[in-house]
Amino acid sequence: MRLAREPLDMKKLGWLGTGRMGAAMVTRLIDAGNDVLVWNRTLAKTAPLVEKGARAVETIADLAAADIVFVMVSTPRDLEEVIAGPRGLLDAEQTPRIIVDCSTVSVEASAKVRSLASKAGVGFLAAPVSGNPHVIAEGGGCIVASGPADVYATTEPYLSQMAKVAVYAGDEEQSRLVKLCHNLYLGMMVQALVEVTSLAEKGGTDRAAFLDFLNGTVLGSDWVRKRTKDLVALDWTPTFTTELLRKDFDLGLAAARSLEVPMPIGASVHQLIQSAIGIGLRDKDFLSLFVQQAHNAGLPSSD
Repeated sequence: MRLAREPLDMKKLGWLGTGRMGAAMVTRLIDAGNDVLVWNRTLAKTAPLVEKGARAVETIADLAAADIVFVMVSTPRDLEEVIAGPRGLLDAEQTPRIIVDCSTVSVEASAKVRSLASKAGVGFLAAPVSGNPHVIAEGGGCIVASGPADVYATTEPYLSQMAKVAVYAGDEEQSRLVKLCHNLYLGMMVQALVEVTSLAEKGGTDRAAFLDFLNGTVLGSDWVRKRTKDLVALDWTPTFTTELLRKDFDLGLAAARSLEVPMPIGASVHQLIQSAIGIGLRDKDFLSLFVQQAHNAGLPSSD
């Protein structure tokens, strides 16, 4: 759903959470010429952004002086803490006009924070993003947003600076479920990819040759083509960890239970993700699901 955007008038922006994803998104805002305040629990992680032109602040309260504050954190608990907890954005003397949360969290946590923000007179937009830090840096990210239409119209120009696509999904928490559906599909797709790759390899076909063939067919995708080199090299440098994928499967399958939607494939992949974490792949890229699959298929070590 597309809505008319407000004219861009270069509001003061704030960014809370400058990990891999947050840093990539802030960089795009800086490169677009915005004045951005940044805060992170580990101050050292803001240094590269300060070199690019951002200004680091010492407390979340300092960040709340911005007109619009974007948030990127890992868990629902983190989101509640930095927005509604003691010394959070809503606890500051001066609060931002709008908070835009780009994290992937549950519908319940989002609704709770939205309610608290509304009581404080602060607009709240849920705007989770698809794309790893490399994709974001290249301008290939996609954002799905939900919240009041006027809040979306105000923030859409900045969302479009960070991503190639920004989609408005509704006026409440619809974007949260959309992003969880995306990540459920991503996990299922990766498991399917490592299964067929291990089968071809067990049958005597070089892994690189199989993936080259697959990428040339109608089943090929930009994501698989981008990750082929890593799968061939067994490079599990994290872009999105197995642990974070498990978190999203926990949330997505909980939503499916709530809505009485059967998810047989998703439930199976959830258990495989859990098993991968159990064998030590917690902090590895989620493409490392291949390690477990290769072991089960009797292939040589893929550690």
